Amino acid sequence: MAQFLRFQPLYQERVWGGRVFESALGRRLPAAQGGGGAAGAVGGAGHVGEVRHVGEAWEIVDRPEAQSVVRGGKYDGMTIRALIEQHAAGVMGPGWEAARAFPILVKWLDCRERLSLQVHPPASVAAELGGEPKTENWYIAECAGADAECVGGGEGAGGAKSVTGAGGANLIVGLRRGVTREEFERALKNMTLEECVHRFPVRRGDSILVRSGQIHAIDGGNLILEIQQNSDTTYRVYDWGRVGLDGKPRRLHVAESLASIKWDDFEPAPVRGERRDAVIADAREFRIRRVPLARGGVLRVAAGEQARILSVVEGRVRETLSAAQGAGACAESGGAEGILLRGDNVVLPYAGGFVFEAEEDSLLLLTENFS
Repeated sequence: MAQFLRFQPLYQERVWGGRVFESALGRRLPAAQGGGGAAGAVGGAGHVGEVRHVGEAWEIVDRPEAQSVVRGGKYDGMTIRALIEQHAAGVMGPGWEAARAFPILVKWLDCRERLSLQVHPPASVAAELGGEPKTENWYIAECAGADAECVGGGEGAGGAKSVTGAGGANLIVGLRRGVTREEFERALKNMTLEECVHRFPVRRGDSILVRSGQIHAIDGGNLILEIQQNSDTTYRVYDWGRVGLDGKPRRLHVAESLASIKWDDFEPAPVRGERRDAVIADAREFRIRRVPLARGGVLRVAAGEQARILSVVEGRVRETLSAAQGAGACAESGGAEGILLRGDNVVLPYAGGFVFEAEEDSLLLLTENFS
């Protein structure tokens, strides 16, 4: 399998979302004014005609309720599930069971408003609670502030806070040092939870690994690439007094959240953005390597090692042919389909060897160790 796999994005309507994918990533979104053709489907309760709040773009997903579909090349139109069922060894490597799902879910998040304060259950309690564990990594592609390109601002739908001041956007991950469960529960009753959580500023290029059990939220003004375990279990503990797209308060999961939160997790630090090759996330579930390329720089990925995911967060790269690939690979990938732009996320199959050359200064993320 010599072709990298590019998929049609699946857009999800969220009360906290906007339409920044259009300006920041050059995406064609579902029409903001009733109907109209557009790339990708839109999901989410409350969608009637207008689509103003596109919060998520599911780039790579293999779940019963959501399937990525290959766009371009030899496998055009196939779902990721069908592809793995028919070519498990070529995509994922020898010994991969055809019925086993692709283990990573990749999303873009347009956080026009602050997201709910939430937690994903750790493996130790997930089954008991009827959910799935989820460790995820956030890469800050853009954020509001004086030194960064602004992607949002102002008062959001439902009255939720949108924090986009001149000091930059913020994240919430973990508890403030020394906060106890008793103090947290008291603050929850008093609606003063912000005093208990660790909130910190971020800039473009920063990232942070958010493990199952860590309380977290994203402030308004962030455009984030989220690379995560293949899970869709989220427990909301607090929603800042917001109402949903239907005008009603969204469901909270207080008991499940309190059972999931790691009460000894205090003030984790982000990985600050630098223009150098480095591992920015290393978890049991996956590893992410940051790869900067100057114009003309090359990234080589050998065949027969493991399946990987390549994400372009800055710039533009083109697949070039090594001597080993030859004309057959060119026929599979096809001219324009060999170009990857900012925002693109593709699977690099186990059986394929790839060479990518930067057509301008670029920054790539290479996700691996998941297969």
